[in-house]
Amino acid sequence: MEWDLGLQGMAVLAAMSLGFGVIAQLFFGERTTRWLWAIVATAHLLGGLLISEVWFGWATGEELQPNLDGLSFDEVLLIGLIPVVLAIFATRYFTRNRRRGAG
Repeated sequence: MEWDLGLQGMAVLAAMSLGFGVIAQLFFGERTTRWLWAIVATAHLLGGLLISEVWFGWATGEELQPNLDGLSFDEVLLIGLIPVVLAIFATRYFTRNRRRGAG
């Protein structure tokens, strides 16, 4: 397998991941841990790498538009929501007992 994700594509993926992390922290942060932003950002970053480089890595730049320096942007943006939602639900599930005991 050949990785073709460049620095600009990785920077866009990292920015998208941090954005999803901040949004998740704003909406769900009070009901979970203060580290939700980092958990969601990491889940999206890893999921985005998997989606762009493994799942859609076979496609050329002409077949996937827009393709930003090797990043399959639309696919990562849409399918990348799955690991974000799973990370939010998992974090809420594992932190609910701690929150109940604190009150």
